[in-house]
Amino acid sequence: MSVKIRLSRGGAKKRPYYYVVVAHHTSPRDGRYIEQIGTFDPMLKKDDPNRIKLVEERVKHWLSVGAQPTDRVLRLLDATGLAKRTASVNPEKAKPKKKAQERAAAAAEKAAKAAEAAQGETA
Repeated sequence: MSVKIRLSRGGAKKRPYYYVVVAHHTSPRDGRYIEQIGTFDPMLKKDDPNRIKLVEERVKHWLSVGAQPTDRVLRLLDATGLAKRTASVNPEKAKPKKKAQERAAAAAEKAAKAAEAAQGETA
């Protein structure tokens, strides 16, 4: 049985409010869950103490028995100091795509020609 610690959405339209729940991995996002272990209110400021509320002993229990937090929940747990999240780095994704590389090469070539022409005029 695979168990996840994830967010379940509540609140009104355009006013999200999330419950941090422990649920079976096949249950729907807002559906059946095993236990509610906290809340997350993204509408509050980041430094507001009521933004993230967690029952720490239950979070530690579920992590100890093998529950896997989702990426967003892992970020919340990292912010509260209950779990450590390693930042993922994908340098290939950060590189410009083919057309942008072509434009940059053309701009560099044009700048080199302009510098060469300016140097030729001064000499």
